[in-house]
Amino acid sequence: MFWSKYFLPTLKDVPVGTEAISHQLSLRAGLVNMLTSGVYSYLPLGLRVLNRIEQIIREEMNASGAQELFLPVLQPIELWRTTGRDQTLAEIMITFEDKKGRTLCLGPTHEEVITDLVKNYVQSYRQLPVTLYQIQTKFRDELRTRYGIVRACEFIMKDAYSFDRDEQGLKKNYQLMYDAYVRIFKRCGLDIVIAEADSGVMGGDMSHEFLVPAAIGEDAVVKCLICGFGGAIKVGQEPDQACPQCSAGKLVKQVAIELGHVFQLGLKYSNAQQALFLDEDGKQKPIVMGCYGIGVSRLIAAIIETNNDVHGIIWPKEVAPFDVEILPLQVSDPETMDLAGQYCRDLEQAGFAVLVDDRDESAGRKFNDADLIGIPQRITIGKRTLKEGKVEIKNRRTGETLTVVKENAVAHVKNSLRN
Repeated sequence: MFWSKYFLPTLKDVPVGTEAISHQLSLRAGLVNMLTSGVYSYLPLGLRVLNRIEQIIREEMNASGAQELFLPVLQPIELWRTTGRDQTLAEIMITFEDKKGRTLCLGPTHEEVITDLVKNYVQSYRQLPVTLYQIQTKFRDELRTRYGIVRACEFIMKDAYSFDRDEQGLKKNYQLMYDAYVRIFKRCGLDIVIAEADSGVMGGDMSHEFLVPAAIGEDAVVKCLICGFGGAIKVGQEPDQACPQCSAGKLVKQVAIELGHVFQLGLKYSNAQQALFLDEDGKQKPIVMGCYGIGVSRLIAAIIETNNDVHGIIWPKEVAPFDVEILPLQVSDPETMDLAGQYCRDLEQAGFAVLVDDRDESAGRKFNDADLIGIPQRITIGKRTLKEGKVEIKNRRTGETLTVVKENAVAHVKNSLRN
């Protein structure tokens, strides 16, 4: 991909009215654009990050045995009345009346819809267990949007739902989802804290939150800086106490962003919506449910909040929009551009995503933009080093810059990315 043909508008200055680093950098690096408060467009660079995160989620969810579907955004309000959540979630629901006089809402979540779907197709214990998931846009009329895409009115969520014949099956599926979440967040380059949590309006007897300590957020955790033990303050761990795991460190209070939440719902929705199955003893029983959510678009902000420096974003390898940026300094020089093109072809053939900054801009502008968008590996081709048969390679995370023989550059970058 050549920058001159790519829609990648970067900003030099910090946008007015932005307080969070992730909000500032996502706007400056051309990831998103704010249409109005709480509503964002994802530009090509931001969409590439989003797609990579979604691919990680799909790989781990599929590996756990879950199956992907796609549910409607428009939902009849009558469905919500069966569970009473038309009242408990009234403040954030976006409702309207269509031309037929039906009251509909834009889905803030999908427990009622998935329960209605499954009850129509699952009638026997032989059809259980089943776990279904989707990645889809949700809508909530947030009174206070904050921190850019961290708390928005329109956002992307991965929501999964498990259906079992008994509590034992639920606990097994719950653990599968729990373990999948740990792998997802690790692959996204995030050091998370897992805490027991209140199930709130979702219902159920047990739930866990997955949080990442950051400079912003609406939650708080305590964490031991020596062994990494952490938990939510509301479950009894207080700051400045000795760590209960290693005893060597003290628990430090940190602000955190909630990234995921898993719930053992039990029978709340199946009882309310009469989602029943015929067990092997010939008796009808309610399906036992669990639900599991990840704020997909929120993950982008969390990754930036925990992976940045004064110059810009530092993407973890698995979620970076491109793997390599090639930066030819003299775009009018044929030798420079021929080498840049060859590097691009060789790396793309090896399966890597490559961005070539072929703009006729100053070296300073190119270097600043490269650091701002934070691609993991950068190859700089300048006339001075090229006369010596060499190019420069920079690791964005470590800042290490090496001068290597031009014939070895591709092999060096491949090795760095794979290791």
